Amino acid sequence: MLKQMKVGFIGTGVMGKSLVKHLLNANHEVTVYTRTKEKAADLVEEGAKMASSPSEVAQKVEILFTMVGYPYDVEEVYFGERGIFQVNNPNLMVIDMTTSTPTLAKKIADKANKKEMLSLDAPVSGGDIGAQQGKLSIMCGGEKSTFDQALPILNLFGETILYQGPAGAGQHTKMCNQITIASGMIGVCEALAYGKKAGLDLDQVLRSISTGAAGSWSLSNLAPRMIAGDYEPGFYIKHFVKDMKIALEEAEKMNLQLPGLTLAKSLYDDLVNEGYAENGTQALVNLYI
Repeated sequence: MLKQMKVGFIGTGVMGKSLVKHLLNANHEVTVYTRTKEKAADLVEEGAKMASSPSEVAQKVEILFTMVGYPYDVEEVYFGERGIFQVNNPNLMVIDMTTSTPTLAKKIADKANKKEMLSLDAPVSGGDIGAQQGKLSIMCGGEKSTFDQALPILNLFGETILYQGPAGAGQHTKMCNQITIASGMIGVCEALAYGKKAGLDLDQVLRSISTGAAGSWSLSNLAPRMIAGDYEPGFYIKHFVKDMKIALEEAEKMNLQLPGLTLAKSLYDDLVNEGYAENGTQALVNLYI
């Protein structure tokens, strides 16, 4: 049985809020920080405590999760004037679940080590549904001993939780995930566009192809939203564009050409320019139908 812990969580957005609820339901003492306090009002009503800064959270807890928007947000949360690393709390475990850069993950790990803290980079996949159901895939980089220590509490959030290697390996693995999704989303949209043009019942088409060789998470979970015209974000387009940019930059460092990812990013850039940045990634279908 998982012992009750003092847990911090910074970032209570679409996915973070669900993860905090899992912590509360498991009877952990949870302290949260978010720049927009209204976003965490319901969590406070359910028993979470609100802190005024990342450093305040870091001072009060044993394990601290961060899940914010962009690498520059991660940088501020950890290294800023009111950041996590402004406090001395030896043995504090920090786990960054933001999709960020492998370079920044290594920087956090180095600083944590100097401050006698533990760290993991642990980006996730599964979107809002996976977060709500506690069925995320979690990709972890850092010391194996730290991963082993964190695994019991990570089990509250996910089903597939794997150690990938040293600091930064979790973020590299997440890039593999995003590269796969990027090209896959083009395929899902083109399939629906083809089916519509052929006069087919798209719901019936999905019933056939979702369980065959074409099956994928995006096809099963996002294609129905596309058909319904539901573009509410399980994962924001603006964040997906950020991820694709990171992947392309990392690929360039490795002298690797990724034409499928390059095409996908250009299409999503078009969506951002058309005002869809705050929509879910399934809004890509608007370029086709």
